[in-house]
Amino acid sequence: QVQLAESGGGLVQPGGSLRLSCAASGSIFSFNAMGWYRQPPGKERELVARITGGGITSYADSVQGRFTISRANAKNTVYLETNSLKPEDTAVYYCFVITTKFYWGQGTQVTVSS
Repeated sequence: QVQLAESGGGLVQPGGSLRLSCAASGSIFSFNAMGWYRQPPGKERELVARITGGGITSYADSVQGRFTISRANAKNTVYLETNSLKPEDTAVYYCFVITTKFYWGQGTQVTVSS
């Protein structure tokens, strides 16, 4: 079993930044991919960014150039640096990890508002 602990969400003004963290614990020795989805109010959950076990990253077009995903393997932790935030980035951000199964975190709220 794998547990994911997210942190770093909050309220930020447009143009601001937040750093989201996701720490995986439990029966995890390696992973195929870790990353983040988000679910804006009243909308479907969407993939934001992911990083593979080999370090290959990919991003949604809407966040390309503004968000950066990185990892600390020794800690089984993934980070999402979010910059130049816009009101449309407001959502619950969910961490995920893919090992032999797909695991979700509980989610952390990001609100971008003046």
